[in-house]
Amino acid sequence: MSTKQTEKRPNILSQLYRGETNFQFIANRKRFYLASGIIIAALVVVMVFKGFVLGIDFAGGVQYAVPAADTSASLEDVENAAEEAGAEVGTGQVAGSGDGRSYIVRVGELEGDQSTAVRDAMAEAAGIGADSISVSEVSATWGAAVSKQALIALIVFLVLVSAFIWIRYERRMAIASLGALAHDIVITVGIYSLVGFEITPSTIVGLLTILGYSIYDTVVVFDKVQENTAQLLKSRNQTFAEAVNDAVNQTLMRSINTSIIGVLPVAALLFVGVGALGVGTLKDLALVLFVGMIVGAYSSIFLAAPWVVDLAERSAAFQRHNKKVATARAAGEKPEKPARKSADDEDDDRLELAKTDDIPLELLEEPVKSGSSARSGPSRSPQTRPSGAKKRKRR
Repeated sequence: MSTKQTEKRPNILSQLYRGETNFQFIANRKRFYLASGIIIAALVVVMVFKGFVLGIDFAGGVQYAVPAADTSASLEDVENAAEEAGAEVGTGQVAGSGDGRSYIVRVGELEGDQSTAVRDAMAEAAGIGADSISVSEVSATWGAAVSKQALIALIVFLVLVSAFIWIRYERRMAIASLGALAHDIVITVGIYSLVGFEITPSTIVGLLTILGYSIYDTVVVFDKVQENTAQLLKSRNQTFAEAVNDAVNQTLMRSINTSIIGVLPVAALLFVGVGALGVGTLKDLALVLFVGMIVGAYSSIFLAAPWVVDLAERSAAFQRHNKKVATARAAGEKPEKPARKSADDEDDDRLELAKTDDIPLELLEEPVKSGSSARSGPSRSPQTRPSGAKKRKRR
């Protein structure tokens, strides 16, 4: 049997583990843009026409918790009783299971006497004592304050994240990360509107959590991108897009692992805790975490990195570099031996990158010089001349 026949084809899992896959994320980026655009457009339509179900903490009103373990009345019966008593029912849901099962009914703002009348009517419909129904009241002013604080928290988060990425990496990566975060927010919030879940403070906490997760995954990819492109302009081995594509493939297994580890417990919380056990109070947090982690992993790989490529290829320095790579390949140059760039080209690239605020640290190690000193190669001073050379000259 020949050696070729005994050789095994490389396993995809082994390639993923070693970061040796060659999926064309960057080359096919327009397809991902189109898919995300269609999903976002559809969800925006849903948000415009269907709107959102705001929890009592945001909209204000009164919440009743009706024990349902020992009653034959349905949630609909309790809601009808509240409406007949003059309340405007916003939402109702079943929370808990077994002895802890209860109906959570939220209505609009009521005056003192109305609140008591609604509670009595619901108790009568459920066949229980009125004292066993717990009542929580939140004013519209409190709801507006909660909404304002949630918006401030989101803005502060985005500002701090973009500033960190700009300082740690570069401007185009900060722009791409903000775009990915906006993508994650729109899709997650749009799904909330689609399924009709309430937006509560738990939802906001979960949203900030998944944004932090998305940034973590994006930073992992960007760190590898920076490593792969640090010396890129000094060689003719790869274009910027190819180097970024390699970075995404090299970090793909890590992204998959972190996504699976993060999604599995959240899926258990959502499908087991909410679906099987009926713990309705957890679904607001579980849904935003489940959707956000999946969307965040997707945007880091399929959107953030490709957007960095699109922004970089607008720079004249990288456009010249890509042309030189194409010329070198057409001439049949071996990629193993990168061609040394001329001093004129290096100066032009530094100046171009400085104009766009995208200055690789390695390019700044040798500042641009004027006159012949910038064009001359490295020279040896008399002190660094080998002693053997002087002795041979005397002979």
